[in-house]
Amino acid sequence: MPRKKRVWYPGAVYHIMCRGNHRQEIYRDEEDRLFFLTTLREVKENLPYILHSYCLMTNHFHLQVETGDINISQVMKRINMLYAIYFNHKYNFVGHLFQDRYRAELIETTPYHLEISRYIHLNPVRASIVERPNLYQWSSYRVYTGEQQDQLTTTAKILGCFAPPSVQHYRNFVEEALKYIKVKPKGDEADGNSN
Repeated sequence: MPRKKRVWYPGAVYHIMCRGNHRQEIYRDEEDRLFFLTTLREVKENLPYILHSYCLMTNHFHLQVETGDINISQVMKRINMLYAIYFNHKYNFVGHLFQDRYRAELIETTPYHLEISRYIHLNPVRASIVERPNLYQWSSYRVYTGEQQDQLTTTAKILGCFAPPSVQHYRNFVEEALKYIKVKPKGDEADGNSN
């Protein structure tokens, strides 16, 4: 049976999640994560999209992506293909790196757009990797808080939803949820439904 086509239209925004096959690690060291971020940048130059937030875990990644005139399937196919080629070559790996297709959930309201950004940025806290989201190096949260700069993340749309000082209000929005997080046993990133 053919797969159901994903809903796409110019300007569509998605929460993308992609996991390693058999929940295996897709990032084994810092070089892998840096290569993945470079891949996101290179694909963005050729197949333009807006990256609102991201988080690279050990066995999966989250992206909050807004498309332009390029279908999300083309963007994700290119990102996953380039990274899989790199990974397979580096680790002499044979077979599929990623489990199934990536998951793409359409984001159609501003409150949900904000909630997904917070959800993505709190992933390392839920997985007990760090106690606070700004301590995790491999997400866009520190770009939002001004602790880090990159040429990849676009913060204007999300920060524009908060009154000045928008950075502080966004930080409060994200970190107020810390008291409600049910923390997993240290290093447990296996649940694809919650992470």
